[in-house]
Amino acid sequence: MDGIGRIGGKKLSHSGYHPTRYNSMRQPPSAVLYSSLRPPITYDNLTHLWRSPSQRQITLLIPAHRLSLVRYTNPIYVRECERGAVIPPIDLTEQFKLIQAEVNAAVAEVLASGQYINGPIVQSFTKAFGRSVGTDHCVACNSGTDALYLALRALNIGPGDEVITSPFTFIATAEVISAVGATPVFVDIDIDTFNLDITGLEAAITPRSRAMIPVHLFGRPVDMGPLLDIASRHQLAVVEDCAQATGATWQGKPVGSHGHVGCFSFFPTKNLGGCGDGGAITTNDPDLAATMTMLREHGSRVRYYHEAIGINSRLDSVQAAILAIKLRYLEQWNQQRALVAQRYDALLADVEGIVLPQAPTFGQSVWNQYTIRIAGATADGQERNQIQQRMREAGVISMVYYPIPLHLQEVYQSLGYKPGDFPQSEAAAHQVLSLPMFPELDANRQEIIANTLKQVLSQVGLKAAQYC
Repeated sequence: MDGIGRIGGKKLSHSGYHPTRYNSMRQPPSAVLYSSLRPPITYDNLTHLWRSPSQRQITLLIPAHRLSLVRYTNPIYVRECERGAVIPPIDLTEQFKLIQAEVNAAVAEVLASGQYINGPIVQSFTKAFGRSVGTDHCVACNSGTDALYLALRALNIGPGDEVITSPFTFIATAEVISAVGATPVFVDIDIDTFNLDITGLEAAITPRSRAMIPVHLFGRPVDMGPLLDIASRHQLAVVEDCAQATGATWQGKPVGSHGHVGCFSFFPTKNLGGCGDGGAITTNDPDLAATMTMLREHGSRVRYYHEAIGINSRLDSVQAAILAIKLRYLEQWNQQRALVAQRYDALLADVEGIVLPQAPTFGQSVWNQYTIRIAGATADGQERNQIQQRMREAGVISMVYYPIPLHLQEVYQSLGYKPGDFPQSEAAAHQVLSLPMFPELDANRQEIIANTLKQVLSQVGLKAAQYC
């Protein structure tokens, strides 16, 4: 490192600080960020992952040779770090190296074709993805959020309707329910799986209930059998949220093929991730597929003739070209993720004070996250937060998905939920910690992660000192 870099056109001086020394700096509390994403890396895309509401600044850790790749929209304090100094939660550059030649050629072909929207590559990828899920129809769109929104719109769900889902998920799942004018109704999770507690579903059903959105969280499939039975008895549509579970299976069949509709995200950190936003919707219903296609095209089946208020939600050709390449590697990468999970299981099996994630007996997880629980964490999550901070200071970046369940979010206070209504979701929010997880994570780095966790557990008074 030469000590000088540039970000947003401004010259930066190298501070020489190692992450462990940040607490001694005279500045407000900061979240130390590490990103190995290829360009563009944006401040807006990163802050929701790393900054708590109380923090006024972000410190972004990036290698010096990548400073020119970063742009930002708000003041940011930057401290450079060497490439190997931090184990990030995900490293997309290692994956890119494997397919770089293929991606470069495919993107160049798209650019040379001049067909950037709904081109042939979008059609071919859409068909290939539908085949991989095992459905008759697949509709590509701009994001996983749009996929959920279009699904609910096509099912004619709107004001006065209720949709049942989990309070322990990313807000997009409930957000789209609100966006179509319906009301989210939450059901608590099974804390051992992080997925909906099926036993609580029927109690949440009312005459206004129209659909359920089971979320295959962290790559683990929901037990769809009993859920589908309940939905069938009460004539409810089932919209699978598969954003984190591309390639996961229940009873040997891929998620996204069991309900009326399956919704997928191609956000870069997903198991099948693009180099930007993207999504897809799968279904065996030709009428639903046609309606969702119409709605994603401004409510139009024939150009310039519009039958409904729709949106503009298309997967561009460059993303489709990249995803088509990655789709061929998906099974291999998911198998590598399973091996990473198995190594974590072995490394952490005897560590007291934590609860390891469970693999399903009725299907196959694709381990989008390896999420442990800090069993001794109190109701404010203070111990978990200390563990995350100290691991970060030691160069291991973990994540918290999700620190606040949806029923306690400010935006949903009007629904009348209160603390204690969903105790398992609230406990999970205080306890969960997602360790680094990506297919290329090797055994040596996993040993560092495990040893760091054990040491930190002893420092915060939770039992693991004997394993350090």
